[in-house]
Amino acid sequence: MSRKYFGTDGIRGPANGANMTPEIAMRVGMATGIVLATREGSQRIVIGKDTRLSGYMLETALCAGFTAVGADVFMLGPIPTPAVAMLTRSLRADIGVVISASHNGYADNGIKIFGSDGFKLSDSVEAEIEALMDSDMSPQLSRNGDIGRATRLDGVRDRYVEFAKRTFPRARSLDGLRVVVDCANGAAYRVAPDVFWELGAEVISIGVTPNGTNINRDCGSTSLDTIRAKVREVRADVGVALDGDADRVIIIDEKGDVVDGDQLLAVIARSWQQSDRLEQNTVVTTIMSNLGLQRYFDGCGITMERTKVGDRYVAERMREGGFNIGGEQSGHIILSDYTTTGDGILAALELMAVVVESGRRVSEVCHRFERVPQILKNVRFNGGKPLEAEPVIDAIDAAKARLGGGGRIVIRPSGTEPLIRIMAEGDDAALIHTLVDELCTVVGAHG
Repeated sequence: MSRKYFGTDGIRGPANGANMTPEIAMRVGMATGIVLATREGSQRIVIGKDTRLSGYMLETALCAGFTAVGADVFMLGPIPTPAVAMLTRSLRADIGVVISASHNGYADNGIKIFGSDGFKLSDSVEAEIEALMDSDMSPQLSRNGDIGRATRLDGVRDRYVEFAKRTFPRARSLDGLRVVVDCANGAAYRVAPDVFWELGAEVISIGVTPNGTNINRDCGSTSLDTIRAKVREVRADVGVALDGDADRVIIIDEKGDVVDGDQLLAVIARSWQQSDRLEQNTVVTTIMSNLGLQRYFDGCGITMERTKVGDRYVAERMREGGFNIGGEQSGHIILSDYTTTGDGILAALELMAVVVESGRRVSEVCHRFERVPQILKNVRFNGGKPLEAEPVIDAIDAAKARLGGGGRIVIRPSGTEPLIRIMAEGDDAALIHTLVDELCTVVGAHG
């Protein structure tokens, strides 16, 4: 499906760039309100955001769009993406919106939309919204007293903190644990430290001084040097690195080593399997999850299903199959017993519950499998469809033949940037390096 605005995770791009202007945001609000109108009278819309400077601009424009079609808007302020998903259901809203570009730098921003059930919209619904955005919506605008109202809603952060705490086992606490929390100068800066502290941990917070332009800069789940150094410096038991909107997490063990989403899935899934909580003994991941995780699950008797990259595709498959754990290597972990989307704070709490229950160190709990060597490189292109070029197709087929059954090659366009992502993994590290470099050269020549 060719789409003009929506990508893998909503609409995203440089603020005041082609797809992320106030006009676009206003039209998103108008079109979404029209397409998803579900109740008589005014709709209820909740809008949360991260800490980017452009969030004020886009929030105001979205409010204008939604109120123009008769919806009442409740602005939540800076708050994690999973909190918006939760509050959409809790507040009986028709639509939840997050203004965030997740792990991207501050110059980008984005718009993610949840339905009344707290799940991200399907491709087909996004296509309806796109079609309406480029049409004349003036006949469907509200008039006079039917125009909606916009209100700032207080107390929502406290509601999310209490919600997160309730997912932790009642008989346990984090007493005695020293936790470094890196909030990426993003949406969780006022909630994540409180969650861990109120559960008993000694909390050292970093990345909690947002200024509108420092989100994800040298901090958070995509820039781990700072938190790794801090964990070693203060001799912490664990580090929790969130991204800008806190829907993903990377864990740092007490040695300063990185624990990615695949290892987290292994820990949580095995724990839930042993306590008879793992629905249908199945975990949903994406095509990017490491072959080592696949082998680990095979050894545990756990079925692993793969989807396209994107946590919403994971969530869709979980709903279809009735599964309750899924996620991505990047740290999106979806625990549908609690929530409808990736939640970095809840995933960290699940890990800490296993640590507390076992009495072992994080490094001992989290090293469940040996990663198969995996290489991922990006090739930027200027237009066209390089993956449809015959020399590229031939090169991919040849690379797969050389690798044989000893690994995997995954090549896909990015859903948020003009990049081709080339990944190979296998037991022969030298071979996969060679194959990825060769494929990057061929793709680059036709991009």
